[in-house]
Amino acid sequence: MLLVEVATTSAAVAATRSRLAKRELLSDLLRRTPTTELPIVVPYLAGELRQRRTGVGWAQLATLPEPADQPTLTVTEVDDALAVIAEMSGPGSATRRREAVASLFAAATAPEQQLLRGLISGEVRQGALDAAILDAVAAASTVGLAALRRAAMLRGATAPVALAALTEGRPAVEAFDITVGQPVRPMLASSAPDVAAAITKINSSSHPYCVDTKLDGIRIQAHRSPAGVRLFTRSLDEVTERLGEVAEIVAALPAEELIIDAEVLATDDHGQARPFAETASATSTRSGTAPSDATTTGRTRLVPAIFDLLYVDGESMIDKPLSERLARLDQLVPEPYRIARLDEPSPEQAGDFFTDVITAGHEGVVIKDLTSPYEAGRRGADWIKVKPRHTLDLVVLAVEHGSGRRRGLLSNIHLGARDGATGEFVMLGKTFKGMTDEMLAWQTERFGELRVADDGQVVTLRPEQVVEIAFDGVQRSTRYPGGVALRFARVLRYRQDKTADEIDTIDAVRAFLGKAN
Repeated sequence: MLLVEVATTSAAVAATRSRLAKRELLSDLLRRTPTTELPIVVPYLAGELRQRRTGVGWAQLATLPEPADQPTLTVTEVDDALAVIAEMSGPGSATRRREAVASLFAAATAPEQQLLRGLISGEVRQGALDAAILDAVAAASTVGLAALRRAAMLRGATAPVALAALTEGRPAVEAFDITVGQPVRPMLASSAPDVAAAITKINSSSHPYCVDTKLDGIRIQAHRSPAGVRLFTRSLDEVTERLGEVAEIVAALPAEELIIDAEVLATDDHGQARPFAETASATSTRSGTAPSDATTTGRTRLVPAIFDLLYVDGESMIDKPLSERLARLDQLVPEPYRIARLDEPSPEQAGDFFTDVITAGHEGVVIKDLTSPYEAGRRGADWIKVKPRHTLDLVVLAVEHGSGRRRGLLSNIHLGARDGATGEFVMLGKTFKGMTDEMLAWQTERFGELRVADDGQVVTLRPEQVVEIAFDGVQRSTRYPGGVALRFARVLRYRQDKTADEIDTIDAVRAFLGKAN
């Protein structure tokens, strides 16, 4: 198959907002793809390379040769060329890699260059990428959409599941299961403006609930087997060697096999949580341990705060209700390593718990439906987070050149939420408030790396950088495409631990209409 067929389909998918049109375009291509080339084409449609890392940086993609007039590249030739590039190492490898990239792109037409640039940089934006591909695979195979979604959540990736469905059918898809050592996509929480609103949402089904403390830490998934402990971030990257103390604590739990969901946070020698910046700094090092006496060393101890159990000694727990998962968790995990929670409180007790949590310096609470399963990869109404101030995780779509004191810096950022139906990003405002001088310097460098276009005033960015925004309320607006705008939006921090796929939806933003601090 020629690469141009994949490139043309990818561009057409990106150009339409119709979920049905995306499905038809993708399923048509999948039906035409020879079985031997599906292992290449499916990852390409998912925005991935089989090689994962090629050693090619964004700077090498900024200046490319003129595109070819006629398409000649096959997907197999491209895959072979990228495999060779990925293996280059040693003296002179940078020059050889640059020459190989130039040769590959010189043989590609303009649509093919656009696809290749996106694949290598990890930035193929087609809108609802995972959802659209799974829809298309369901249409092009004999496997139902529900089975595909479940398998993708448990595998932590869409491409392997799609490939299994298209080449081996339903039995291969149903064979995907929760496995120690293979991280699953984390279950996510939606937002509510206050505790009462969160309880009302869960009580609409008359379900019992619990209230978890929301800690300001780094989320991890811990896998323990007889071979040892492995720790993964919410983006499924392994960080075991960075969190040696945490791995030791998990290894000491009374079970041979475990998968648990937790927050890692830095604490002082009295067990009190330290600011998020210290947690982020400590978890980014590769020392694996940190001294426990913060008062004498100035450093912190990293500890897990465990809040869910996905698997234990051969038994999957993800389909069991949260109440049963928590009962097993309480048996296995000592109290100092469990997140503080309140089971089946009254609304008044839940409100008091929220006040106590905030007074203790934590981020907020998460109210959870005790009847709910662990829905990997989902942000639904079963977990609802509440913070004392309104905050949203958004993506930076563009940034403006600064003026006056900020001349020479990139300052005013354009904010986007995710459309839950299409996966596209919806702009809902701008802000330059809350930025320290240090933050301005950092974002000027960071956004230079993400630059797509620059008209002298506005720099359009690859939508990758997640930012946490505080705001006082949401109001209706005809100025922005989402029909709403944030009131007094200000930057709290940039989130390096989250991807753009995890940001809040435009519907979550609209839920704040009429609410105010």
